[in-house]
Amino acid sequence: MTDASVSDDTAPRSRRGGGRAARKAARAAPLPENMRPVRPGMEGGWYKPLSDGDMDKIHGTAMQALEEVGLADAPESGVEILTGAGAVQGDDGRIRFPRTLVEDMVAMAARDLTLHGQDPQYDIQPGGHRVHFGTAGAAVFVYDPVTRENREPTVEDLYNSARIVDQLDNIHFFQRTLTPRDTVDPKDMDLNTLYACVSGTTKHVGTSFTVAENAAKGLEMLHMIAGSEKAWRERPFVSNSNCFVVPPMKFATESCLVMETLIRGGMPILLLSAGQAGATAPAPLAGAVVQAVAECLAGVVYVNAMQPGHPTIFGTWPFVSDLRTGAMSGGSPEQGLLTAACGQMARYYNLPGGSACAMSDSKEMDMQAGYERGMANVMAGLSGLNMVYESVGMHASLLSHCLEALLVDNDVIGACMRCVRGIEVNDDTMALETMKEVCMGGPGHYLGAGQTLNLMQTEYVYPTIGDRSSPKEWLEVGKPDLIENAIGRKNAMLAEHFPGHISDEIDQVIRDNFDIFIDRSRMKPVG
Repeated sequence: MTDASVSDDTAPRSRRGGGRAARKAARAAPLPENMRPVRPGMEGGWYKPLSDGDMDKIHGTAMQALEEVGLADAPESGVEILTGAGAVQGDDGRIRFPRTLVEDMVAMAARDLTLHGQDPQYDIQPGGHRVHFGTAGAAVFVYDPVTRENREPTVEDLYNSARIVDQLDNIHFFQRTLTPRDTVDPKDMDLNTLYACVSGTTKHVGTSFTVAENAAKGLEMLHMIAGSEKAWRERPFVSNSNCFVVPPMKFATESCLVMETLIRGGMPILLLSAGQAGATAPAPLAGAVVQAVAECLAGVVYVNAMQPGHPTIFGTWPFVSDLRTGAMSGGSPEQGLLTAACGQMARYYNLPGGSACAMSDSKEMDMQAGYERGMANVMAGLSGLNMVYESVGMHASLLSHCLEALLVDNDVIGACMRCVRGIEVNDDTMALETMKEVCMGGPGHYLGAGQTLNLMQTEYVYPTIGDRSSPKEWLEVGKPDLIENAIGRKNAMLAEHFPGHISDEIDQVIRDNFDIFIDRSRMKPVG
């Protein structure tokens, strides 16, 4: 560069400034899905708490448990379905499962399935080592970080939770987070829960029903939203989280009837076995996995005896007890281990798998919640678990849900998914040519290198709520607080985002047929 070019400030600065502005604008623009540093369905499978031999032993013991212990309390229809397929009901009423029957039903179970969103861009294809994070929990309290108190949730709180998830890139599906307490009748609760979820987000939704009659009414609502029963069956955008067993080793009679109704109605099923190690499941972690696997294999037989290949998630959800008190401990390190092991066992059978983790024991958004959530979620993701439920927003071991925590946890999941993605090693990423340019006559640093600038968005993830400023900058901007930022962002999101994917005409049809608790005026911008 000549002295003249150095002293002539105006033109070069304009060009440099324009270049910086263009690069900044490019970085601010949304990236195409395939270029984002993290995205739904990235493949894990790097973390394996179980060896191949361990999985063989767990499988063999689960098969023995099904043959020798079996499950009690199947409904009459379930007994007919299971014995008709080859299961055996003993004099004690328990249903026992020959090994060959289980193997045959696992072989015919669905593997290539889609959990649809109302918007196809949110379709999920569980299976392989593809990882997706989402909500669940059905908490009986909602936590307010302003008052630092819990209160009873309403249907509108559930709708708001769905609206927030609808806007968060790293939360890939929405299963009900709250149990509305302004609904007294179970029918009102089931149908308003369904309505709030499917109205609040176009992502895939998971929900539950207390009795078969409510499930049938729920299908009627979904036909209205989809446009017809045929359209619903082509793209079922809601799955049923079905606790078909009451551990240890008993069928949940009413839930089985719900499951039968929804299988006939074309709804995907999450076969959910939720024993609690040390209470309703064996205390050894291996034993808790064995029981969960055995119970879910019984569910696989049940579903496929009814309808071979029906879309089903292998939902081993063993929880953890604090053995000092017997209370559940959702944030324990053992929970992360159990969840990761369950991810491996789903892969063992080559079945789409889902499990739960990261439901912090902390009562609020604090350091305990952060380390419990981050540790458990990264273990689940690295294991290659397909569907990680209850991974965000849950506190007090599932008793409480915090809407503001969803925003913080969106950052957590982004970091976890970056770990799942791992490190790509190839000639370009090993960067030898860039080293030559920088070190041999170059500036001696990589900050302005073309490769560095090109990779800013595609190689690295950045928090949206978390703060990375220097201590000096942090002081200069008034010491921003994580929780205050989350509260402000949540309020803005709820003020601005009102999904309109269900037309007013369809909404009115739903309201004419069902007792909907949310006032329609609360589902539109003020003014």
